Amino acid sequence: MRPSCSAIFLALLPALLPTFLLAGAVHAAPQYVEVGSQLPRFNLLKEGSHRYLRYLRTADSNTALDIWQRDIHFDGKRLQIRQRWDAVGKTPSTKWLESTFDTGTFRPLTHVRITEKDGKKTVEGFAFAPDRITGLPDLPDNTQKALVVPSPEAAFNFETDMEFLQALPLAEGYEAQIVFYHAGGAAAPARYTFKVAGSEAIGGPAGPVDCWLVTTDYNQPGSVSKFWYAKGTQQMVKQESTLPDGRVLVKTLLD
Repeated sequence: MRPSCSAIFLALLPALLPTFLLAGAVHAAPQYVEVGSQLPRFNLLKEGSHRYLRYLRTADSNTALDIWQRDIHFDGKRLQIRQRWDAVGKTPSTKWLESTFDTGTFRPLTHVRITEKDGKKTVEGFAFAPDRITGLPDLPDNTQKALVVPSPEAAFNFETDMEFLQALPLAEGYEAQIVFYHAGGAAAPARYTFKVAGSEAIGGPAGPVDCWLVTTDYNQPGSVSKFWYAKGTQQMVKQESTLPDGRVLVKTLLD
């Protein structure tokens, strides 16, 4: 008598179970990262400075945009990220950003942006709360003092997404949903999905770097932005985003 299909399946089940479990892990549902939760790899954020070059790439040219410096500093229970953007071109400009967070969770507290362009200085300051983002009332010359943006879900600071992603448990098949808000921007706080699409070795400042390839469409179906994070440190080595006109915005680590 020949064994039934169900009997064969049950006999093979112990051998097949690890494969099923692995497939389930690789294709697991996106993990929602709640503001205030401990980030598994927050310890990978180290004090220091790094510089990036931003440029636009086309089929036949590369056009430099700016040098982008990012500084990480810890002050007791607070994390501070400072940025400086030195733009080139017909209208050079300089932008400074200073952001504060709770350590361990990356919960945003304040965000200040100062831009100098064409002899004009613009000051913008924001406070992040669980249900809203508001203008800092006591910051001198704050042009965003009256801002009030409701946030049904607490939001992370979009202008520090590079360091935030570094603190996540990047691995094959990992996928995260994150509420981000670009302070003072037109878009309301929203969930964005970032996923590890695979592995790839790319050139870094000191040679080839084995990276996790992270992708997102920024809620624009059909578009794609790619991030390369070094597997050891999870520092971002490169980012590429295709613009609507076909040009590619590139951010690449200098040092």
